Amino acid sequence: MPKKSSTPNRSFKVADQIQRDLTELIARELKDPRVGMVTIQAVEVTPDYAHAKVFFSVLIGDPQETQDALNQAAGFLRNGLFKRLHIHTVPTLHFQFDRTTERAADMNALIARAVASRSKDDTE
Repeated sequence: MPKKSSTPNRSFKVADQIQRDLTELIARELKDPRVGMVTIQAVEVTPDYAHAKVFFSVLIGDPQETQDALNQAAGFLRNGLFKRLHIHTVPTLHFQFDRTTERAADMNALIARAVASRSKDDTE
């Protein structure tokens, strides 16, 4: 029978701490010009803490170029996390561009268009 964690939701707490620390590390210590204004949207950690998917969005710049730069700097960022986190295993970082905000904007545009066409039909 697998041993239950003494702290429930520990992986969520670790993921949250990784998100906060990565935000600070990227803003203050990462000097790659390809990485512009990056927002860490979410972090998902595997149960064994070996890997972490880091979802990010960019305000300006090319998402693919930023993703490549972040994945290239993953070792440097992991080392920075190692100094900040007090856990036995610091996960290997895997960065992925998060398209959620783009999809939300597209959905809002579609809804606005549908509402506008409906009100136009009601007035006729």
